[in-house]
Amino acid sequence: MEERRWRILWIDNQITDVAQSIGQPEDSSLKREKYITPKPYVRLLEYEGYDVSLADTPAEGITLLKDAIYHAVLLNYEAAIPESNLLARVRKIDAHIPIILLTDKDEHEVMQQASLYDVGYIFIMSEKAQIEISSRQLASSLAFLLKKQSVREVYTPQAYVQNFNQANSSDSETQRSDSGGDWQEWVDTYVRLIEWDLQLDSLYNVEDLKTVHETERQEANTGFADYVQDSYRHWLVGKASPTLSVDIVYKYVIPEIQAGKQVLFVVMDCMRLDHWLKIEPLLYPLFDIRRDYYYSIVPTATRYARNAIFSGLFPLELAERYPDLYAEPDNTHTSINRHEKQLLRLQFERHGIPLKPPLHYFKIFDVRGEMQYLHWLNITDRVSLTALVVDFLDMLTHSRYEVDLLRQLIPDEAAFRSLVHAWFRHSRLYEIFRIAAERGITIILTSDHGSLRCQNAAKVSSQAELTTGLRFKEGRNISCAPEAGWIIDNPEAYRLPGESTRKNYVLAKEDYYFVYDRQFSVYKEIFQGSFQHGGVSLEEMILPCVVLEPR
Repeated sequence: MEERRWRILWIDNQITDVAQSIGQPEDSSLKREKYITPKPYVRLLEYEGYDVSLADTPAEGITLLKDAIYHAVLLNYEAAIPESNLLARVRKIDAHIPIILLTDKDEHEVMQQASLYDVGYIFIMSEKAQIEISSRQLASSLAFLLKKQSVREVYTPQAYVQNFNQANSSDSETQRSDSGGDWQEWVDTYVRLIEWDLQLDSLYNVEDLKTVHETERQEANTGFADYVQDSYRHWLVGKASPTLSVDIVYKYVIPEIQAGKQVLFVVMDCMRLDHWLKIEPLLYPLFDIRRDYYYSIVPTATRYARNAIFSGLFPLELAERYPDLYAEPDNTHTSINRHEKQLLRLQFERHGIPLKPPLHYFKIFDVRGEMQYLHWLNITDRVSLTALVVDFLDMLTHSRYEVDLLRQLIPDEAAFRSLVHAWFRHSRLYEIFRIAAERGITIILTSDHGSLRCQNAAKVSSQAELTTGLRFKEGRNISCAPEAGWIIDNPEAYRLPGESTRKNYVLAKEDYYFVYDRQFSVYKEIFQGSFQHGGVSLEEMILPCVVLEPR
């Protein structure tokens, strides 16, 4: 197959002027005499296989661009200054064509114009003695702009295989053995998997590679569930424990308060690590970002995990110390996290940390809530600590399998990531973050748990009625297939309530979800492919905790 020849349009209104300046004395009044003629560059580009069309006026360049198909435009900055508005005219004809801006200047104005019109590269034209090197640099820059997607399609599978082999080295084998491995190694494994997720999201012809990657993720989750099952009790007594839900406020929020900073503590309900990595780049211009990771307690359900964050206590400790604030689901109360403000205030009191002004707490469910909080933030002079719970992602996760349109919008994890990015970029929450940055408010952002796309139904049974969660159940005498769930018969050993009532728990592993034997096929079909939480998986348990310091 013959290699594609790229058509390049070079618009340069100084070609004639430079030609006229040849032979002029050093003190010539011509302002453009140091500008390098395009001819040597054009010859090298043609040698590299490009077809180059030269236009020595903006009008001629625009005419050529309208009349023929070009794959990139090389544009002299002097021809693109606002007076001629050439950059805007090129973008009007073709909104996506790669543009390289050529200049002998290194000025802020050049960068302004380049950013305004989505210029792919600014190329500084070098002195005459360096033309050969400079022309090759220009050719390389042009090749990168034109071929980066196709090169990625070719190179990514090779890079993935290399990375896969490294991940399956002796250290990785130790990590996945029955004896388990260090919790940090599992964080590193999960981060590596997500980084590949984000790379593969932008590729189109690598379906086989995506299948391999999904298999690797499934194998990792199998090993991770075994590791957590073996290690979790040791963590609860402080043996080589990662940061857990109960540690978040003490480790991240309190030090910022003690340093005298204003703090906005944001808990994004059901935000996975990959969701945060899609949001994070939007906040780089506003904040210096430090990203850490922690493990959610189990069950990875809002009722347990988020109460553990706000109280700093495990569920059993919370039930024993503050029985009036430990909410069990019932017919009277729909919210099982209705005491979060009191729990957070009590945690600060236990640590002897005064809050002046007093703690402010707010929960956002919808756009109206965003507007209310935005208004409050605008009129408030100073905050000590304001806690903000954002429920959007959790509501979206639970609504997906109920609404046909959402199932079409979010067919898989890649689509979910894209939707989260689009939502945050256009949300009032983004504006709240902007205002916080302007006012010098430090943001501590985290999630209470993640979610997992469920692909395998498992039968579950009990002698008594069970809770409704699909990734965890609590009741009495629960049974299920051992490969599908981790049964906790001694909940007090895991700092969970229930031994006095002979209650036990079962947590789904890998991508299983629990369905009763009766009408098994019906409910299997309803919940197949839905995003759920409450169980044991990388996606549900390993979460970001991010400190954002205003720039």
